[in-house]
Amino acid sequence: MIDVAWDNFTPWSALAGGIIIGLSAAAFILLNGKIAGISGILGGLLAPQKQDVLWRVAFLAGMFAAPLIWMALADLPPIEIKAGYPALIVAGLLVGIGTRYGSGCTSGHGVCGLSRLSARSLFATLTFMAAGFITVYIIRHLIAGA
Repeated sequence: MIDVAWDNFTPWSALAGGIIIGLSAAAFILLNGKIAGISGILGGLLAPQKQDVLWRVAFLAGMFAAPLIWMALADLPPIEIKAGYPALIVAGLLVGIGTRYGSGCTSGHGVCGLSRLSARSLFATLTFMAAGFITVYIIRHLIAGA
């Protein structure tokens, strides 16, 4: 049985967030000709090209500054992680490896690639969603239930 925390069910704020992400990704590609995929933006700093560093640093700085600005205006929502450091480290490494093999991350494929009707992004998105569903099922129902 699925237990839904209805007091935390916020479809309007989720819809607003999705619209903002979509509009920002569209504006980014229209104004800069670049895809707003985080792994590609970060990866581009590992082998930087001339005239290509400033916008990448500004994009990433904005990602880190946003929660700091939020904290100045309001309390951050509580963060609850039900995993230990070893699991988080393994998960992070697997995600990093997956983004390299998949030539992009969830934001690059799922938001930007799908909106451009990319078949490669559709396959990548279906693959990482299926892997996530299977992983949660195994961990929560097979391993935890054993």
